[in-house]
Amino acid sequence: MDRVTQRRILCAFRTPATRSRHAKGQTAAVSLPIDDTLFLMRSLIGFPTVSQDSNLDMIAYLATRLEASGARVEIMHDAGGNKANLFATLGPEGDGGIVLSGHSDVVPVADQVWATDPFAMHEQDGRLYGRGSCDMKGFIAATIAMAPAFAQRIGNRPLHFSFTYDEETGCVGARDLAQVLTARGLKPSVALIGEPTMMRVIEGHKGCCEYSTHFTGLAGHGSGPDRGVNAVEYAARFVARLLALKDTLRARAPQGSRFDPPWTTINTGALIGGVAHNVIPSTAQVDWEMRPVQHSDFALVKEDLHHYCTDILLPAMRAVYPEAGIHTETIGEVEGLIPAEVSEARDIMMELTGANGADVVPFGTEAGIFQSMGMSAILCGPGSIEQAHKADEFVTMDQMVQCLEMLDRLSLKLAAA
Repeated sequence: MDRVTQRRILCAFRTPATRSRHAKGQTAAVSLPIDDTLFLMRSLIGFPTVSQDSNLDMIAYLATRLEASGARVEIMHDAGGNKANLFATLGPEGDGGIVLSGHSDVVPVADQVWATDPFAMHEQDGRLYGRGSCDMKGFIAATIAMAPAFAQRIGNRPLHFSFTYDEETGCVGARDLAQVLTARGLKPSVALIGEPTMMRVIEGHKGCCEYSTHFTGLAGHGSGPDRGVNAVEYAARFVARLLALKDTLRARAPQGSRFDPPWTTINTGALIGGVAHNVIPSTAQVDWEMRPVQHSDFALVKEDLHHYCTDILLPAMRAVYPEAGIHTETIGEVEGLIPAEVSEARDIMMELTGANGADVVPFGTEAGIFQSMGMSAILCGPGSIEQAHKADEFVTMDQMVQCLEMLDRLSLKLAAA
């Protein structure tokens, strides 16, 4: 453990008298809850909330902890009843609140070789190992551990906790939550999403849209290509169109774009089809994605491909086989987080972290969904995205202490509101 980390942890463990804070003219002695944060991390990592599985046990656990701090908690189940979002509030009812947001699900550990049990937190050399440690159960643990301090100091501005399901598979839970909050007319003004950013303030990210396009043709013997509809060949023509669109999008990069690369990207992940050398394949599938930097690119790609399939590919396919078809399945469409010229969330987080500016990142999050609801949204959380989704995922103790320090400052800001 380096000396900087040691100093941070020693400061965090100072007695309440030396960690006192003043709120509304009164002294509120609250030390950073390191022990409880680690206890919570260990508990949360112990819930194997892989996206394909239920998260209900973890949500119930979080609800119990928040209710013990005086929060008003609501659990919102999905249509199947196997997963749920949690939305909780400290402080007054009404609009203008701040949302602390994290997702409960994690990516699978199958086919990964871990040095230790991925669902049992392991501490070594200032690192906290476990699936979800940085993405993003560490942040969730910190917010829950700080809940008693928030409850003690809360002023006239609501503080909300938002914990969602299935972020890793298209931000499904966040979309459902957004629909509920919008229908109720609840309008928080700021959303802090604690994705792993090494506690850097992040004000923008690209969108992430994933699709599978399916082609249905007519099988036949390879010696008679005109008597069949080769689904693989039409899929290949579709891929060629994607390649042409890549060049178009590169030329449309917004001036001054801070993303790397600065343009909307398209990636062809898989082309699947065929059974043998001498058989005309009747089915094919193209798995592809785009990561838009601006909504107009999203619209351009969708419109271009619709025209290409409807007016060019399908007529040729159906001239031979009227039942031929092309269908695009949407796996997930995640809105980008667009940097705003005026951003309350950015201003708050720069104040709380001491950052001199805000950056952008290439990966997608739920932040764009909160922004689309009218909130000022920002990313800032412990850990590195370089560790997320990998074997032996970890977050450092130093990052967790920095996160707690930031949340402590937020609690003082809320006290003054």
